[in-house]
Amino acid sequence: MPEQPLKPIELFLIEDNPADVVLFWHVLAESGMKVKVHLAMDGEQALQMLTEPHFVPSLIVLDLNIPKIPGLSLLERWSTKTPVVVFSSSTNEREKQRVLALGAREFVLKSSDLYEFSELVCGMVRRWAA
Repeated sequence: MPEQPLKPIELFLIEDNPADVVLFWHVLAESGMKVKVHLAMDGEQALQMLTEPHFVPSLIVLDLNIPKIPGLSLLERWSTKTPVVVFSSSTNEREKQRVLALGAREFVLKSSDLYEFSELVCGMVRRWAA
């Protein structure tokens, strides 16, 4: 069985923190995985992109604390067959339970440690998109 699909994984990153976005891109570029990252910086832009009929990402990585439409509201308003992983710095257990109840496959706590951040990002992609 081949390890890499021929066409790249279409990853939809919904994240408003420029530092996290750059780090995310860097980690994926270094990983050797074929991943094309689509980016939305707020919930409104994300919703707009998700309603495009030709846009079918393999994985959605969602930060909860985003402007315009917060991540939780986005999950409440929009359902998808595409796996959604919440990647957040929130340590609120209730929020975590709510996210999973709304259909997110996983809740991943962001790490400030570069190596750990890298492991988390690559793990999410391998588990849910590959």
